[in-house]
Amino acid sequence: MIPALTLAAALLLTPVTAPAAPALTWHDCATPDTAKRLQCAELPVPGARLRLTRLPALDPAQRIGSLLVNPGGPGGSGADVVGYGGLGLATPEFAQLNQRFDIVGFDPRGVGGSSPAIECGPMHDPAVSRFPADDAGYERLVAHNREVGLTCSGPRNPDTGTVAEDVERIRLALGEERISWLGVSYGTEIGALYAARHPEHVRAMVLDGAVDHGLPMRRAILDEAAATEHGLLRFAQWCAGPGVCGDDLLARYDDLMAHGAPSRQLGRRATPEELAAGVYAHLYFPQLWPRLAEAVRAAPEDASALTAAMPFTSPEYPAYRSVGCQDFPAPFTGPADLRRLADRVRQVAPHSWRYSEFWDFATGCLGWPVPAENPPHPEPVRGAPPILVVGGEHDPATPLTWAHSLSTRIHGSVLLTHDEDGHTGVYNSACVRRHEAAYLISGTPGTTPQTRSLPCQKG
Repeated sequence: MIPALTLAAALLLTPVTAPAAPALTWHDCATPDTAKRLQCAELPVPGARLRLTRLPALDPAQRIGSLLVNPGGPGGSGADVVGYGGLGLATPEFAQLNQRFDIVGFDPRGVGGSSPAIECGPMHDPAVSRFPADDAGYERLVAHNREVGLTCSGPRNPDTGTVAEDVERIRLALGEERISWLGVSYGTEIGALYAARHPEHVRAMVLDGAVDHGLPMRRAILDEAAATEHGLLRFAQWCAGPGVCGDDLLARYDDLMAHGAPSRQLGRRATPEELAAGVYAHLYFPQLWPRLAEAVRAAPEDASALTAAMPFTSPEYPAYRSVGCQDFPAPFTGPADLRRLADRVRQVAPHSWRYSEFWDFATGCLGWPVPAENPPHPEPVRGAPPILVVGGEHDPATPLTWAHSLSTRIHGSVLLTHDEDGHTGVYNSACVRRHEAAYLISGTPGTTPQTRSLPCQKG
């Protein structure tokens, strides 16, 4: 663990180019709760040790190679996803992936079971608003974020650029000439950066729920705020359907945002910003919408179901914030500038403006004591095989426009779109999973050079 007072200096060190990675030593690590054939390993990288898990191909004679997966975040554990059958790995559409690939998950540096872990002191103060109304509130936010950042300890260079180089170290340790990749949400950023820097070592790559790191922060903030608003309106529209909720959930939501609500889970009254974050977490998966409707109805008496879902106190949040501030720094030049952009956010998201992830990054990284190592910038991908970029028309977290713009930066890529609700196709669309599995197995996206897009539609 790096002492807190030296974290800033340590993070500014230039990443060390590692020699050829040692071969991995796998051992059985299955438990009653995990896949029976689960194997585990650790890989030393400069400044950290990475935790990996693997499900060996069920049909060794037809094995294609290693498929690396990342579930997003920042802060998501790829090792756990593989161990517990997440990321659609247990669905019928992905059955052939289990047959043909060694499926490999890893915890990026600072995340999950990798060591040292990113650890911080208390990160959330309900008295500090992410929408400060005046200069004094702005200064409180800056001071709070700086104090939080100075409590953090962890590995050197947790930024995505360094993580992409760790992926190359994993490839070498696996002994693979080329790897296949399935990344969702933030995992698309890791994958795209790896492909930009090591295109010759990509066999096939799915980037689902695309994040375009080439977009300026201000553009990304407004794009995502509008997408979150759209997701909330889609939920409200669903709820208003015959025989579903039977009342106006959007009006109930607006009333919560105006007044806040008590939460037994917190032991105090929840702020509107906390409630909005809890609602947002449910928009990812339409399967959770019935539960969200019940939570919104119950919130005036007890909002525990909403506050339990907000990210600010989750175990992954220190890594989410620490990595996020390396990749998505605050763009504000001062309090007046923040208020101007906040007004724009309110315009594009008149109901849901109190929480979206890129606003959380921007305001949470304001005053962060460590300069960003990997701020937004374009890194075009050339020389890789055709890469499949996936975006959803109703994704509340990664707007379809990001999939379009990322696809234009990846030479020869194919864009797959879907019209399901929720975040990413892999979690919400059987059609998308079928396309992704077929592509990963064949290595070809099923289009001609003249047709660089594919649709997935309901039914």
